Amino acid sequence: MTEPVPTRTHALAEEAGAGDSGGESTATVVVAGLANLGIAIAKLVGGLISHSSAMLSEAAHSVADTITEVLLFVALKRGTRAPDARHPVGYGRETYFWALLACLATFTLGAGFSFYQGVETIIEGEEQGDPLVAYVVLGVSFLLEGASWLKAVRQVRGSARRWGTTWRRYLAETSDTTVKAVTFEDSAALVGLVLAALGLFLEQVTGDPVWDGLAAVLIGVLLLVVAGALARANVSLLIGRSVPRAVEDGLRAEIAALEQVVDVPVLMTSVIGPGQLIVSAKVDFADDATVADVERASDEAERRLVARHSGVRYVFLDPTPGDGRARAEVHRPEEPGPGRG
Repeated sequence: MTEPVPTRTHALAEEAGAGDSGGESTATVVVAGLANLGIAIAKLVGGLISHSSAMLSEAAHSVADTITEVLLFVALKRGTRAPDARHPVGYGRETYFWALLACLATFTLGAGFSFYQGVETIIEGEEQGDPLVAYVVLGVSFLLEGASWLKAVRQVRGSARRWGTTWRRYLAETSDTTVKAVTFEDSAALVGLVLAALGLFLEQVTGDPVWDGLAAVLIGVLLLVVAGALARANVSLLIGRSVPRAVEDGLRAEIAALEQVVDVPVLMTSVIGPGQLIVSAKVDFADDATVADVERASDEAERRLVARHSGVRYVFLDPTPGDGRARAEVHRPEEPGPGRG
C-alpha cells in the first residue's frame, strides 16, 4: 500500500492541533506573573507620587495581568488531569474556561479602571506631582516586561520554527492559549508603558492634565482590544474548534491511503485541549472488504495518525456506503481561511 508522508501537513497538524510542552508554558506563565506583581507595586507607588492617571491605569493593568497569570497557571494544572469515567476525553477544554476568565479580569479590572481614571482626569483635571519617580518606574517596568516578553517570543518563534511556519500563523492556530495570552499581554504592557510615559511627558511640558487622561483612556482601549482577541480565541476553543482545512486534507489522505479504503467522504476534527485532537471520519470501504479487513484498517488508521501526529488522541471511523460524499458539504461548509476562529 502507498503511505504518503506530507511533511508540511504534518507540521501544520502539530502547529494547530498540538500545544507546546506543559513545562515550557508553565515557566512562561510563572515568569510573567512574578514580573507583573513587582511591576504593579512599583507603578502604584509611582502613580501616587506623580499623581498620574496613566501611571495608576498602568498599575491596574499590571494587577489585572497578575490575576491573569494566576488564572492561566490554574488553567495549565486543571487542564492536564487524566481522563476519568465522567470525562472520558480528559479535562483539556477546562484550560480554555480559565483562560476566558483571565480575559474577563483584563477587561473589567484593567480596561474599566483605565477608562474611569482617564475620563475623570480629562473632566476634573489633576494636581501635578513629581514625575521623576514615575519615569524611573516606567523605565524599570519596561525592562522587566521586556524580559518576560522576550521569553514568550522565544517560545513562540521556537515552536513556529519547529513546525515550519511563521510566528504569526503559529499564534493564530496554536491551541496553547496560555503562551498566546502571555505574548499578547506582554506586548500590550510594553505599548501601555510607552503611552503612559508619553502622556506624562506631554502633561509636564504643556501643564495640561488632559494628555495624561487621554493616555489612560488609550491604555483602556488597548486592553479592550487584547481582551477581546483572546476571549474570541478561547470561546472558539472551548466550544470545540476544528483544525485548518489543510490539516484535515492531510489526515484524510492518510486514511484514504489505507488498504481496502476507497474514499473518505466526511472527516471532522475537534480540539479537546492543548495538544489534544479528536479525528472522526466516515469511510467508504471496498465492496469486497470483509469485517476483518475493516477492523485491520481501522486499527491501522488509529496507529498511523497517533504515531505521525502527536496532537491526535482519538480516532473514530464509521464505515459508510459510497454515497457519503453528498453528505460532506452538509457537515463541513467552506471556510473563510485557515485563521478562522
